[in-house]
Amino acid sequence: MIAKNDEVKRSQIWRIVMTVSSVLIIVGAVLLLMKLFTTNPLEGEWTDEDGIFDMSISKDGTLVFTIPEAEEAASVDVDMRYTLNKEEKTITIMADESGFQKLADQSQGQYTEDEIRNALKSVVTTFDYSVDQERLTLTEREYGEQLVLVKE
Repeated sequence: MIAKNDEVKRSQIWRIVMTVSSVLIIVGAVLLLMKLFTTNPLEGEWTDEDGIFDMSISKDGTLVFTIPEAEEAASVDVDMRYTLNKEEKTITIMADESGFQKLADQSQGQYTEDEIRNALKSVVTTFDYSVDQERLTLTEREYGEQLVLVKE
């Protein structure tokens, strides 16, 4: 068909190919732009540089702090909530105060409610965040203290 000198059919095939390729390019561009502007830049597994805690941030506004093992005892996972403001580059972390006693009971005496609360008091606040490659820097807005986390 193409080898023959049928200019009309060649023209139709060329228009079909150009239309399909244009649609694919537009769809690809829209998907890329949506991914760039709608994803959570903090989502994933993060480890504190000082080894104080691990943090797992999910899309749905929840995060899990893991207080690492003390000697040979098991670690404790603390479920928390957060709100993210991408325009101001801030994250506000909120604790479930009623859950601290439940976690202390589940740790079978390894941690007390006060120990869990004290371990997390430095992270229950509003932070300015900065993501640079595999490093997340959380800067406390009021006093300027920084937490540096590395992506796992």
